[in-house]
Amino acid sequence: MEARAVAKFVRVPPRKARWVIDLIRGRPVPAALAAVRFTSKQAARIIEKVLKSAVANAQHNHGVRDPDRLYVKTAFVDQGPVLKRFRPRAMGRASPIHKRMSHITIVLEERPAPEQ
Repeated sequence: MEARAVAKFVRVPPRKARWVIDLIRGRPVPAALAAVRFTSKQAARIIEKVLKSAVANAQHNHGVRDPDRLYVKTAFVDQGPVLKRFRPRAMGRASPIHKRMSHITIVLEERPAPEQ
């Protein structure tokens, strides 16, 4: 069972979002949420929302009863389109400004229940 959530066209540079995504990859969901909550990065708020959405998808679409048994199987950030802007400079010149976007994907999987 795999539950996934995708946020597209997020106005966060992929390089900065990957820093936060690397913190949660492979972790159990409660530990990943705690790591994201205590990270003071702009991308952390968005990644927290995507992670909560993936948990909700697992519960609604796949009937997962205990979200504590889920872990982050895959998490990655792809580059989206770039908004190109120009900043005026001296002597009539202009320099380009690239406002980058990201596509954030998180895939969760359920660990098997411990046998007794």
